[in-house]
Amino acid sequence: MNVKLVVNKQTQRILGGQIIGFKGAAKRIDTIATAITAGFTAQQLVDLDLAYAPPFSGVWDPVQIAARKIV
Repeated sequence: MNVKLVVNKQTQRILGGQIIGFKGAAKRIDTIATAITAGFTAQQLVDLDLAYAPPFSGVWDPVQIAARKIV
């Protein structure tokens, strides 16, 4: 899965995003859409408390991993 986030360099506000992949990629775009609508910064996206299930995914969601590279 590849996650691309577009942010304002000065404010780190999330402006857009793209996810390319298979399993789970389609639903993760909802997280990015919500962050854009709410006006989240990359740090706020990292700080989200997202649900996870160990058999299916790790603690850090791929969208949050991408956001961590920004902050």
